[in-house]
Amino acid sequence: MKKISVILLSLVMGMMLTVNAQAPYRHSIGVTLGNMEAFSYKTFLTDNFALSVDAGFKWTFAATRYGSGISMSIEANPNFMYEAATGVDGLHWLAGGGLSLGMALPQVIGGSVAGKFGINAIGGVEYKFKIPLTLQADFRPGYGLLFNDDYGASYFDWGICVGVRYTIK
Repeated sequence: MKKISVILLSLVMGMMLTVNAQAPYRHSIGVTLGNMEAFSYKTFLTDNFALSVDAGFKWTFAATRYGSGISMSIEANPNFMYEAATGVDGLHWLAGGGLSLGMALPQVIGGSVAGKFGINAIGGVEYKFKIPLTLQADFRPGYGLLFNDDYGASYFDWGICVGVRYTIK
């Protein structure tokens, strides 16, 4: 069974990598806004696979033993995603996953800074204008962990973001 799974996965990955498509651009740099305010960089590794990294501040509603409320974290959010054309000129859909790494500030976690680690999915759309500009809207549901020497919590971590980036071919 394991051998069949490896063969099927290899075939699917091979088909995805050989799709006759071209990346809409090579690199882009800009900002992400929403409940994450960050600098953003995205690069296409192949015609359909991209790596995006957002680094900045994220606002999340968290419920802990100290209460509930808005928590702010300073984090990096790298995402690996598959991106493909929709048939509408310039419009692409994207899906993938990534990590959240950083530190949560003490609003909800009892007065001390905590480390943050999380995993997330990402899904959305991106529009590449005829000028060197792209606009991306995405949803990032995930699971986060907060931890320090005497505290640990887990919570549903999510993001709704809009990215605006200057593209470089």
